[in-house]
Amino acid sequence: MYALVDCNNFYASCERVFRPELNGKPVAILSNNDGCVIARSNEAKAVGIPMGVPAFQIKSIVQQHQVHIFSSNYALYGDLSRRVMAILAQFTPNLEIYSIDEAFLNFDGLAILDYHVYGIQMKIRVQRWVGIPVCIGYAPTKALAKVANKIAKKFQEKTSGVYVIDTDEKRIKALKWTKIEDVWGIGRRTLIKVKLRNIHTAYDFIQIQHEAWIKKEMGVIGMRLKYELEGQSVLDLEPVVEQKKTITVTRSFPKQLTDYDLLRERIATFAVVCAEKLRQQKSCCHTIIVMLLIDKHSVETSKYYFNAAIHLPFATNSSLTIANAAVDLFKKLHKGNEHLRFKKAGVVLGELIDQDKKQFQLFEDEDPKHLTLMKTIDQLNKKIGYSKVKLGTQNLSLTWNMKQDHLSPKYTTNFNDILEINVC
Repeated sequence: MYALVDCNNFYASCERVFRPELNGKPVAILSNNDGCVIARSNEAKAVGIPMGVPAFQIKSIVQQHQVHIFSSNYALYGDLSRRVMAILAQFTPNLEIYSIDEAFLNFDGLAILDYHVYGIQMKIRVQRWVGIPVCIGYAPTKALAKVANKIAKKFQEKTSGVYVIDTDEKRIKALKWTKIEDVWGIGRRTLIKVKLRNIHTAYDFIQIQHEAWIKKEMGVIGMRLKYELEGQSVLDLEPVVEQKKTITVTRSFPKQLTDYDLLRERIATFAVVCAEKLRQQKSCCHTIIVMLLIDKHSVETSKYYFNAAIHLPFATNSSLTIANAAVDLFKKLHKGNEHLRFKKAGVVLGELIDQDKKQFQLFEDEDPKHLTLMKTIDQLNKKIGYSKVKLGTQNLSLTWNMKQDHLSPKYTTNFNDILEINVC
C-alpha cells in the first residue's frame, strides 16, 4: 500500500505557523523579486487571486479583501519541509520526497490494521510538532494514491483529511470522479489529445478501446499510467539521489540591464556559485551553459531567449575555469545584441561526475594548482564569511539582493529571528 502525504497550502501554512492570527484569512506568496503569485491560501483563491498573476495586477483585490502578502521565504519553507519529512519517516522507512510539500510512503511489510487510523496519527503528529496541516491518500499504486489524496483534500470534513482506496469499488468511483486534467502525468499537450478522443475522466482513460492509442501516442509512460490507475503497481519509490545531475543558478535582475560590465560580472558570479555547489557535493562538470533572457512583453522581437554551451575537454570544479568559460560564452551571446535589455541570466553545469572518478588528460588538462587554490578559498569563506574571497572578475563590493518587501523573519534558521516570548 502506498500513501501520498501533501501539505495543505504549504507556503501559506508556513507563514501561519508563526502568525496564527492569519488562520482563516487570505494569504498569498510572491515569487522572487515579488514578481507574481506562486502560492495562495484557500481564502485567497476564493477572493479571486489567480495563480501566476503579476503582483501589480491584484493591488485592488489585496486592498479590498485585506489579503496578506508575503515574499518567498525559502529558508523557512525548506526548514519546515525537512521537519515534516523527518516526522513522516517515523511511520515507515520507505519514503520518497516528491517535492518540498509532498512525499510518497510505502508500507509493504508493515503490519497496519487500519490505514485510516494510521493516517490520522500522521496528521496529528505533523500538526502538533510542526504546525503544518496535511492530507493523506492511500492506494495500492502511486497514481491512485494521488487520486485518493485529492479526494481527502476536497472532502476534508467527510474524510478527516485521510482517504483510503482499498477496494475495486472505491477505485472505480474515484476514477469516475477524477477529471482527466487532474490525473498525475497528464500534461497540457497530452490533455488536448485525450480530450479529442472524448476522454474526460480517469475512468475513460482506462477503457479498453483506448489502449492501442495510448500505447502509440504515449508509449511506455502512458501504459504505466493506465496500469497504475487499474490498480497494478508498476512505479516504485524513487531512490534517494544525494548528488544533483545538473547545477543551475539563475537570477532576475532588479532592473533590466544593457551594461556589458554589469552583465559580465553577474555571469561570472553565477558561475562561481555553481562551482562552489559542485565542490560541496564533491562533483566535477564537463558542460557549461550560459543563458540570457529579455522581457518579451517590453520588446517586439521573435527571440527573447539566448543560450550557448561548451563541452570542456576535462572535468572541473574550479571557479577559475568555470567562470572564464562562462564569461567567454557570454561575450559570444552579447555580441550583436548590445542594444537589448536583459532581465534575467543564468549558468547551468551539466555532465556531472564524482570528483574521485575524474580522469586526467595527457595533453590538455587543468592546472593542478587550482585544486589547492579552491580548497583554500572555500576554507577562508567558511571561516570569515560567505563570498568574502572572490575572483577578480567579480565585483567585491557589489551585492544584489532580491526585492523582498514583504519578507517574513527566518524564524527557524536565523538566530536573530527567533521568536521572543514574554512570560508574565
